[in-house]
Amino acid sequence: MATSTLPKSKSAQPQPVEAPNERDWTTPQAMAIPKEGYFKEERGRYGPIFPRTPACYGFSVVGKVKPGREQAFRDYAKRIEAAVKDDSSVLAPLKLHYLRWLMFDLGSGLHFMYQGIFDTDFDKYIEDAIAIFQKTGIDTVFENLEGFPEDWKTNTPAVNKFFREHQCHSFLEYGEYPYVTADEVKKALKLRETFSDMLDLMQ
Repeated sequence: MATSTLPKSKSAQPQPVEAPNERDWTTPQAMAIPKEGYFKEERGRYGPIFPRTPACYGFSVVGKVKPGREQAFRDYAKRIEAAVKDDSSVLAPLKLHYLRWLMFDLGSGLHFMYQGIFDTDFDKYIEDAIAIFQKTGIDTVFENLEGFPEDWKTNTPAVNKFFREHQCHSFLEYGEYPYVTADEVKKALKLRETFSDMLDLMQ
């Protein structure tokens, strides 16, 4: 019986990859990412710049929950739900595609995972998030994590440092429609709706 195997890598070091075509959304793309989280170190405002991938920008931040704070996370999720229901644009500056929050305990205590996919870069996302909290008066759920800076409202570098230290870098990201922004998705859906209305009028 014939079998096929994946080609073996000749080196443990990151291999040169063909530059992605960020304009071709019609062809699915995958990107294997080195454990450092980047291919070439370029310094941003607070540390290395993480690359845009076929799945856009994003992070998965994991932190240990302070004892007795589990319900605070669940209550906070309801506050975010209510805030978005009251003003659907409240999180708009973050340029989000999706957010996913998880809590789990693998034997070393309860942990919280914050997963976000968005269209801004890592540093700007954090800056914009702090600005939203300051504007709305809503405190951040991260206050319930061990080690989160108490002066987070006025100390953006410390918040960024916390996020970087608790970031779990993905080593593979895939996009069925790569590099498409949330705004482009909404424009395409709006265009489809407009065409649908035009066809209805023509009947």
